[in-house]
Amino acid sequence: LWLFRFTMRRLFSTLRSTVDSKEMKKFQLLSHKWWDEEGEYSALHSMNDIRVPFIRDTLLNMRNHHQLGNPLSGLKILDVGCGGGLLSEPLGRLGASVTGIDPVEDSVRTADWHKSFDPILAERVQYKSSSLEEIVEESVETFDVIVASEVVEHVADLEMFIKCCYQVLKPEGSLFITTINKTQLSYVLGIVVAEKIIGIVPEGTHEWEKFVSPEELQRFLESSGFSVKTVNGMLYNPLTGAWSWRESRSLNYAVHAVKCGRRDESGHAEPSPGTGRQEPSATAGTRL
Repeated sequence: LWLFRFTMRRLFSTLRSTVDSKEMKKFQLLSHKWWDEEGEYSALHSMNDIRVPFIRDTLLNMRNHHQLGNPLSGLKILDVGCGGGLLSEPLGRLGASVTGIDPVEDSVRTADWHKSFDPILAERVQYKSSSLEEIVEESVETFDVIVASEVVEHVADLEMFIKCCYQVLKPEGSLFITTINKTQLSYVLGIVVAEKIIGIVPEGTHEWEKFVSPEELQRFLESSGFSVKTVNGMLYNPLTGAWSWRESRSLNYAVHAVKCGRRDESGHAEPSPGTGRQEPSATAGTRL
């Protein structure tokens, strides 16, 4: 085990970063705006209405017991690209021990500042200005859950990002991703309309070339040792400011995957029995 951890640290310390410096500059400029619910991040605030129950209920369905009032108590969660803590805080209030990481120091300062207003979060949520690969060097198989919400479309190396997630997750740990599909519709609505016309997202936030389809993301996940359990479509209504679950994944979608399988001597994941995409639950839009 010691040799394995040492090898992983050496491996990831020599690889290039998942952090895109151009993306960092975009978020640096808006780091003080994270908690303005009517501002540039309003859509992320309202996304909590569906992404938090999705994470919570999925995890509860995998556990035999939970503490009343603190259903995620006992779980260690890593929130990658936590920004100002919009997702870290509600997960902490559900009882989880949350570590939020973000390479933008000003965003982490904003997250720490906002957390200070809620004494419940003092012991449950901590933030670090860090990249994911830096966490790998110190935290092999440490976390029960990783959340990467609206993050993978901003990273420099998606394959490396997913491999890093695999390394820091405990066996049978869960990975939750929300992101944007790479379709003509996502270009028109996600960039032209959302950024350039109605301005619900700051202009320049997204690059269509970095969007990833569910099929491509699933290939990356399965080749890295994950079993994809759920892929659910999501839709944002700019008129109501609300998100909802949809069968269509042509725009936004959410993925739940579980770390499984073993790695062979070359470092590749051996296929796991039962790996494959599960269709969205018919109750996904109503149960949460």
